Amino acid sequence: MTTASRGRPLYRRIAVAAATAVLLAALGGCGTKAADWSDDRYAIAGGGHDGVYDAYGTQLAAELASALDVRVAAVESAGSVDNLLRVSAGDALIGFAQGDAAADAVAGTGAFAEPLPVRAIARLYDEYLHVVVRRDSDIDDLTDLEGRTVSLGAENSGVNVIAARVLDAANVDIAAVRDRQLDLAASIRALEAAEIEGFFWVGGIPTPGIAALAEATPVRVLPVEQSWVNEVNERYSHAYRPSDLPVGLYGLEESESTMAVPNYLVTAETTPAGVVKDVLGVLFDSRARIAEHVPAAALLDRTQAIFTGPVPLHPGATEYHREQRD
Repeated sequence: MTTASRGRPLYRRIAVAAATAVLLAALGGCGTKAADWSDDRYAIAGGGHDGVYDAYGTQLAAELASALDVRVAAVESAGSVDNLLRVSAGDALIGFAQGDAAADAVAGTGAFAEPLPVRAIARLYDEYLHVVVRRDSDIDDLTDLEGRTVSLGAENSGVNVIAARVLDAANVDIAAVRDRQLDLAASIRALEAAEIEGFFWVGGIPTPGIAALAEATPVRVLPVEQSWVNEVNERYSHAYRPSDLPVGLYGLEESESTMAVPNYLVTAETTPAGVVKDVLGVLFDSRARIAEHVPAAALLDRTQAIFTGPVPLHPGATEYHREQRD
């Protein structure tokens, strides 16, 4: 499923101008494509099935393939941490990552033993923490999760990172939670089958899989107190903010307090600037088309896309946005 073995460069530069001209002529209609692309098959590190990453990655891959005539496909992954590892190793050209996990990656902390050479391409949209239970559940608060069988997210996922941090802030003993470590699709199936009593998820709204779940099995979303969000911020990267899930979402009868974290599109530090600029051009040009399938894509904003701190913007992204202002 990967585009290259670990340690092998993902891209090959086209060194001679004449060869570049021949290639562009052969591609036909792709005259603006940078010469840094090769005939490799490229991967977009997405997420689990039924999540926004998977849907967004699939649509973006189709747009890149059509606009640039490159071979690119979205691949399933465990989520943010996994995506950052794949991108840094050259196993994926680009990937989606929560802002907190990306901040840990460049700092070499949390799930990362050492700093990863990754850079942000753009801030895409905000993701929201969901703690989902059945509507008829007797679980009313995060503190009720001790002794319960739940999923705190798949291993190497950004969900797992946030779940651990929020439970700690809420003074919930994680060791007392029977964690099944399921991805979103498996969590949904397990909740439907009453094999778990709840699950954590972090994603754009609406998350397709949870929306489908709510139509078949009425659900509730547990509140996340602002004081817990503040405590998580103080302990970690200040990547979070208090927010709300709106009335009507997933059948909610009233808004519910939660926390939000920005989501970034990331790439390796060594990705050629021309490739990054091409990706951004397609990303913005196809925003409306992608949003027809992935509502979160409509939140992409040129004025906000550059704010990816503490994760540095890739130089190609800086060039792209500078050129758009000129």
